[in-house]
Amino acid sequence: QVQLVESGGGLVQPGGSLRLSCVRSGSFFSIYTMGWYRQAPGKQRELVASITSGGNTNYADSIKGRFTISRDNAKNTVYLQMNSLKPEDTAVYFCNCPTPSGVYWKWGQGTQVTVSS
Repeated sequence: QVQLVESGGGLVQPGGSLRLSCVRSGSFFSIYTMGWYRQAPGKQRELVASITSGGNTNYADSIKGRFTISRDNAKNTVYLQMNSLKPEDTAVYFCNCPTPSGVYWKWGQGTQVTVSS
C-alpha cells in the first residue's frame, strides 16, 4: 500500500522560505503526476502545484512566482520550495497524485506551515 510522508513544515516569518518534502513508498513513482495541496483552517483542501512525469509544472495563481515544485524520481520524492511566504500561506500541506475525480492515494499526515511574525 502506498504511503505518503510529508515533512519540512514549521513556523516562519512573513517573507521567509521553507522547503517541503514528500516521500512516496512503493514502485513506479516516476510515472505519476504529483501535486501539493494545502488546507487552511475552515477551508477546503486545494491543489496549489503539480508536476507531471515529464516535469511539466502548473501552479495556482495564489502561489505563482513564489513556490516551485520539483521531483527526484530516484528518491521517490516531490518537493515544494516556498519563498516570500505570506500569512495566508498558513495551512497544512499534503502531497498526492491528482486525478479527474480526486486523488489517487490515501492522504498522509501532512506538514504544518505557519507564517507569522
